[in-house]
Amino acid sequence: MLTRLQNKILEMIATGQSLGETVDLLCRTVEQTTPDIVCSVLALDAQKRLRHLSGPSLPKAYAAALDGTAIGPGVGSCGTAAFTESPVTVTDIATHPFWADFKHYALPLGLAACWSTPIIGSGKVLGTFAFYFRTPRGPSEFEQKIVDACVHLCAIAIERDQRVTERQRLAETDALTQLPNRGRFNDVIAAQDEAGAPWGVLLGDVDNLKLVNDTFGHRAGDDLICTVASRIASIGEPGMSFRLGGDEFAIIVTGEASRDLSTIAARVLDAVRRPCTCFDHVIYPSVTLGGAGAMAGDSAEQVRQNADYALYHAKERARGNYIEYVPGLGTAIVKRFRAIQDVTEALRENRIEAYYQPIVELATGRVANLEALCRMKTRSGEILSAAHFHEATKDVNIAFELTRRMLGNVASDTRRWMDAGIDFGRVSVNLSAADFYRPGLAERVASQFNEAGIPLRKVTLEVTESVYLDQRDQIVAGQIRELRAAGMSVALDDFGTGFASLTHLLTVPVDVIKIDKCFVQRMVNDRRGAVIIKGLIDIARGLGIGVVAEGVETAEQAETLHWLGCTYAQGYLYARAIDCTAISTLLKEGRVIGTPLGENEVPLSATG
Repeated sequence: MLTRLQNKILEMIATGQSLGETVDLLCRTVEQTTPDIVCSVLALDAQKRLRHLSGPSLPKAYAAALDGTAIGPGVGSCGTAAFTESPVTVTDIATHPFWADFKHYALPLGLAACWSTPIIGSGKVLGTFAFYFRTPRGPSEFEQKIVDACVHLCAIAIERDQRVTERQRLAETDALTQLPNRGRFNDVIAAQDEAGAPWGVLLGDVDNLKLVNDTFGHRAGDDLICTVASRIASIGEPGMSFRLGGDEFAIIVTGEASRDLSTIAARVLDAVRRPCTCFDHVIYPSVTLGGAGAMAGDSAEQVRQNADYALYHAKERARGNYIEYVPGLGTAIVKRFRAIQDVTEALRENRIEAYYQPIVELATGRVANLEALCRMKTRSGEILSAAHFHEATKDVNIAFELTRRMLGNVASDTRRWMDAGIDFGRVSVNLSAADFYRPGLAERVASQFNEAGIPLRKVTLEVTESVYLDQRDQIVAGQIRELRAAGMSVALDDFGTGFASLTHLLTVPVDVIKIDKCFVQRMVNDRRGAVIIKGLIDIARGLGIGVVAEGVETAEQAETLHWLGCTYAQGYLYARAIDCTAISTLLKEGRVIGTPLGENEVPLSATG
């Protein structure tokens, strides 16, 4: 019997049958020969933990309960045998101290004794082969011969499996970084089609690798690649970070985490950009990322192509950042790239100007305050509104520079008005999200106006509701508090479009809310719009917050707003945004540009 069993097992090993199938057949055959026993084979992993390999007659729950147990003295029969590299016989599980922590698993199954023998190959323990007995006893002489043969066969099978696994690992591993390579990436990404779970992929390129190679040599370039690889792997799931070749990397994200690729991308960008030493040179690495999540009906190859497309446009738009694929991304990114080029040239050639739209007091029709709006002059002299280059403002550097230029322009204009004795009330300037995420916003704004000698009480900073609501890290909230503490007022623009919780106004107060034009334009014919505006006005009044209605285009809208208790409005009914010269004339003459609507008994002085 033993000879036939040995021949069969050796044949399975030689023909490449899986380790699990081979050892499972071995156990089943032995159990048929000796009905009183139950066989178990455990493998020892790199962390010195026992892993279930075979036990055809053991319940899955039992195997799972013991799987991952660290070996050591007195850790059951198998844990002790693997640790001591010697057979361990426990003739009574119920009373033996080795089984004190495990007997509650074995005894209910009728397992009364356990004899475990270490499987040793190439001078090290590979696992254990165990006989469980249903009565308290040790092994017979015949059982000893069976185990000797089985342990030898298991050693051959496990060693062969480890060699195959190692060859496979080497074939799928990048030699420089030890990350899985492109071949492995292809296999894993193809498997996602059958997984049926949410997933996505991030693709990245190391920025300026060629420059590092050319400047400091390829040793420095290799060090840079290895550093980036290590940092990317620290963010990705184990085994899901890949070097695709050259400066290309990938991360496959599975499960719920794949629904928020931008968060993972941000963590990768932050991890990578820390300085490092590469062949004795200090380098500040960065990567550019593109990503795509699997959408309904997408194949794995489509997701990969979408991520490639996003990465391509990320490199075109601004290196060191992340772009996530959305349908129509190509057109949007091309448009944005061209807009960035246009604005960059306009900034360089001083073609960014401030135009001003009046904020009118409804009761009198007189100009109370001004809003400064960014305009770009083309080389031919045409004036373009911000809508024409809005895509460019999504680039944080462009948005930051536009704000800086606008603050300078507005400070110069207000200085001229003050020198001429022209009353302009307050002037408001729009801020972008990029402005809030660079430290020292209040100081930057204040310095522009302080240098021009403009009192900060004459300045209002407008923040859109979408930026205002992004208070997860309290950066925006902190900057708003600093702006107000410095003496400037803050207006919440486009109020109502982001479905803001009014509780935000309690934790991060503002001085003015500007009701979005979408409510104003529908309130005359839709009672619900008027009800919402009335509610907002009453709430703002109770909180001491001023209200401005935006997008007023008809006299009927103005009359309705006045009746609802609104004090201030702006829109095309009164004036479009006009240049500094035109607004100076309007302010100097003190003209009424709206129809006086009578006294309002609910003055909201916080705006003017």
